[in-house]
Amino acid sequence: MTHKTHHHKRKAKRARTKKYEAELTRLQIELVSMQQWVASTGARVVVIFEGRDAAGKGGAIKRIMQYLNPRNARVVALPQPSEREKGQWYFQRYIERLPTAGEIVLMDRSWYNRAGVERVMGYCTDEQYNLFLAQVPVVERMLIDDGIILLKYWFSVSDTEQEKRFRSRLNDPMRRWKLSSTDLLSITKWEDYSVAKDAMFAATDLPESPWWTINSDDKKSSRINTIAHLLSQVPYDNLEPESVDFPDRPRAADSNRPPQDEQHFVPDRAAAIF
Repeated sequence: MTHKTHHHKRKAKRARTKKYEAELTRLQIELVSMQQWVASTGARVVVIFEGRDAAGKGGAIKRIMQYLNPRNARVVALPQPSEREKGQWYFQRYIERLPTAGEIVLMDRSWYNRAGVERVMGYCTDEQYNLFLAQVPVVERMLIDDGIILLKYWFSVSDTEQEKRFRSRLNDPMRRWKLSSTDLLSITKWEDYSVAKDAMFAATDLPESPWWTINSDDKKSSRINTIAHLLSQVPYDNLEPESVDFPDRPRAADSNRPPQDEQHFVPDRAAAIF
């Protein structure tokens, strides 16, 4: 590659990043408006994020949550069930984390674990799996009938891109935790996961509760597409914020405040750097 070609590629990449950041900011402002509508109308929103390991679910969730008020928007990412939870109805621990009026819940993986990793890795019996596929459309219909806005996203990634992302995590101290032995098994069990996904879609991609597939080989595009689609599926209005009168700050009182050297200050590490 010539120096000129390399320079053009870098320039094009910078221009693309600039466009991405501008559109992401615009969409995140809309997300804040959408949340204000949800809070003021008492709507309930559940968004399910599923897909193969390293498909980009976490990155999309992070950008959606970035400017939302965490008091009424939260991410649910459940660990493996405890012994007590294993004795419950399968959906129980998910149901208790559903939103109340005015809340948004983003599920980083969901009850669909049973149709994915549990099915492929043999963590559930055939009976449990078949019962799940029979029950899940009924459960979702009940949620929708009760007025919950339910969205289901499937992040699709190619085998080559998945492996590339796994390898990049290997030497990244901030993302190394994301790489588990179960993740790496998804390389050798790629076909098994494909079969499981197809069976899951056949049973649960329903007119009232469809799966929306996102091509996520390009992370930036997938984030923009996800947020834009999510916004299109929630019938929100842009509400005018309440008018605010900015008060004048009162003059400082001449009270004797305790001396500053009696307080514990965090050492100024930044001074040595900047």
